Formats: sequence, structure tokens, C-alpha cells
Amino acid sequence: MTRVILGVSGASGAMLARACAQDLAHRQILFDLVISHAARRTFETECTPCALEEMQKLAARIHEVEDIGAGIASGSHAISGMIVAPCSMRTLAAIAHGFDDNLLTRAASVQLKERRPLVLLAREAPLTLAHLRNMTLVTEMGAIVMPPVPAFYLNPPSLEAAVNQIAARAIDLLRLGPGRAEAWVP
Repeated sequence: MTRVILGVSGASGAMLARACAQDLAHRQILFDLVISHAARRTFETECTPCALEEMQKLAARIHEVEDIGAGIASGSHAISGMIVAPCSMRTLAAIAHGFDDNLLTRAASVQLKERRPLVLLAREAPLTLAHLRNMTLVTEMGAIVMPPVPAFYLNPPSLEAAVNQIAARAIDLLRLGPGRAEAWVP
């Protein structure tokens, strides 16, 4: 069965992580979950008290961010790709510069070195020149930088619908099967 990694960093947008986890589970794609300390705090601020626990229940495995010796830190571990949702600028910079200082950034680096899909839902606005240069670096290394911009042309009826569309699109970018994100039809 297909297995991916869902990394969650501390940028605003915890609902993006939750939507990705729910969509992966709906597609019956197993996922390993790595959550930064800052992401745990963001969940407390932005979501219901049980949201983090509910997301963790969907994961096949949960890894501590400090566990640099986990299987997903090795290229020999059978993984089909990774999404970081949301992806803070700190995490993006660490990936861009090879600072494998925790399991989330190490697992992302492994995806790049093994030429596996890595999708980064980069969360920040406005962007500094450092952010843009780091986005260029990771793109040149093979990552896909996907700011979580709603598909306004679909006229989403709610914030939840817009977030679910973004999550579906991110998962589709892993190219694990037929796309499920709603497409624009002229």
C-alpha cells in the first residue's frame, strides 16, 4: 500500500494539515505524521481542543520531531512522497539549505535526495527576498512550492471547502493516482 509523510510545521494554517490528513485517510493512503513543537501550539490556537488528537488518530505512525533516527529519516524507507502543510518559512529555509536539524526537515531532505515528490504549502505573506530565494532553491532541488491559495474560480461556499480543495490539490501533486481535486471547467 502507498505510504507518504505528512509534516506539520508551526505556520498559521493548522486546518490545512487536518484537511490533508482527512483526505489521505479518505483515499486510503497510509501516512506517517511528524509535528513540530510550534505546530502543536498553532493547533491549540487555531483549532478545537481535540483537533490535533483527531488528526493523529488518522496517521499510520506518529514520529516525534526529535527522533532523527526514525525510519523516515532514511532513503531506504519505502515512502512515496511528502507534504508539509503548513510549511513555515523557517522549515522552508532549513530544507532549502540542508539543515536537517529535526525529523521533519530531514525527512523532507530525504525526499529530495531520492527524487520523490515533496510538496510544501508555504505560509507567509508578504514574502521577503529571503523567502523567495529559499523557494527558488527548493524548487531547483525538485520540491513543489504550493502556497495555499484558494481556487476562487470554483466559488467555494465556505472556508472549509476552500481548505479541502487546497489539500486535495496538494495530495494530487504527489501523483499517486487519479486526481481528486475539483477542476475548473470552462
